[in-house]
Amino acid sequence: MSMIKKWDVEEPVFWESTGKKIANRNLWISIPSLLMGFAIWLMWGIVTVQMINLGFPFAPAELFTLTAIAGLTGATLRIPASFMIRIAGGRNTIFLTTALLMIPAAGAGMALQNPNTPLWVFQLLAFLSGIGGGNFACSMSNISGFFPKNQQGLALGLNAGLGNFGVTTMQILIPLVMTAGVFGAFAGGSMVLTQDSGTLIGRIPAGTETWIQNAGWVWLVFLIPLAFAGWFGMNNLEPITPNPGSALGAFGKILGLYGVGFIAAAVGLYLYLPAPVGLGVLNMWLTMILIMGLTLGLLRLLPGSIQPNIKRQFAIFRDKHTWSMSVLYILTFGSFIGFSMALPLSITVIFGFVTEVAADGTITRVANPNAPSALTYAWIGPFIGALIRPLGGWISDKVGGSIVTQVISVVMVAASVAVGYVLQQAYSSSQPEQYFFLFLVLFLVLFAASGIGNGSTFRTIGVIYDREKAGPVLGWTSAVAAYGSFVAPIVIGEQVKAGTPEVAMYGFAVFYALCLVLNWWFYLRRNAYVKNP
Repeated sequence: MSMIKKWDVEEPVFWESTGKKIANRNLWISIPSLLMGFAIWLMWGIVTVQMINLGFPFAPAELFTLTAIAGLTGATLRIPASFMIRIAGGRNTIFLTTALLMIPAAGAGMALQNPNTPLWVFQLLAFLSGIGGGNFACSMSNISGFFPKNQQGLALGLNAGLGNFGVTTMQILIPLVMTAGVFGAFAGGSMVLTQDSGTLIGRIPAGTETWIQNAGWVWLVFLIPLAFAGWFGMNNLEPITPNPGSALGAFGKILGLYGVGFIAAAVGLYLYLPAPVGLGVLNMWLTMILIMGLTLGLLRLLPGSIQPNIKRQFAIFRDKHTWSMSVLYILTFGSFIGFSMALPLSITVIFGFVTEVAADGTITRVANPNAPSALTYAWIGPFIGALIRPLGGWISDKVGGSIVTQVISVVMVAASVAVGYVLQQAYSSSQPEQYFFLFLVLFLVLFAASGIGNGSTFRTIGVIYDREKAGPVLGWTSAVAAYGSFVAPIVIGEQVKAGTPEVAMYGFAVFYALCLVLNWWFYLRRNAYVKNP
């Protein structure tokens, strides 16, 4: 039965006899579906590297628009996705949002077969890939309704942590499947590398055949069975979703909510991206503020039965804890996703080139023959961050979420300052590779701390809010933090271009210190609003 009428998981007998089995089944279908969302959302970071290696006729700045479009759209779609479960039901939502991922996956498989495919086609596919980013909000909102409060940290940590393995899965799987024609004639012919490429297990020389289109086709192998599993194995909870309507009606509500996010993202991207794609009249910060404000405004204008539920859930914005937890979630998930996007670039730019000073004082950057491969190491940080997240939730269930958040804030302040110093030394060195091991270890500390902090903030939200508000708050905070996938690479990239990469990390350290104070004021001081939730 897809709709469950009685759901009282805070009652021990009901939980042990009925609730636990249903909750775990929904969780273990949700996790791989969310993993696929992350993989397809962030796949353009790897695909664009291979497009350069194959000589696709696009400038690096044009290819950058693909990651920017996917990042901004995915973050924006999390805002309307925050409200989907209450309005359309968990089973309906997870099934449809997982099935929708087949569109950008199959589209990429077709478009990448031809290097003469117009840029706007890839930009449209990156835009649609944002669905994978948006799916996090509805997935977390859904799972929060299935588990009792004393198990929220572990359950949400498992869903988010193992779901985040989509980042690592994508970074490892895409380079590997491109090395062989694993889908035969159906997937199109091969192309020849014009310059060296690489995988986790080693370099691939120029002149080698490759099948870049497999970067899209491979996800259909998983998405098709997952869609069936979601439809036949998941449930709607009547106490959470009193009136989802028919399945088709629920699908219409979901598409309408995502439509709002797409419209807002399209307007913001048009104003942000440079010509000829857009007008280029807004900077990064104004673009994000505009998109968030426009999305919320459009949600208030939606007609019909959706509107009462939207207004009811907008009550979260009158709660000060919504805003404090938004900032703390930027500390954790914003750092995780931002560094996931920025680490490959940082390795390539900082350690892939050597600074040389000519006799006349002219400074140039030349290729470093001893440079470490970004494709060999970039996956390790996201892997650790995702793997350790359930541990953060489990510890937080035992000692309190805010205590854990405070500890990881201190660690992230210290690690960011240390990374900044190492970057400064490496950037000005004639042998930057000698600093690489220390750089990598410190970045792995940042990933581990952000992963643990993800689990602790989930626990805190689950304790502060009742069941009706916890889902939308999880979705909203995840949306705000997801803009880190756009901000971190730009901030680091701009400082690298200016020759001062350490400034970016020192700036992050200042922000982390402010989060430490905020967390203490709201949740740890003597008269805290809520004591160590």
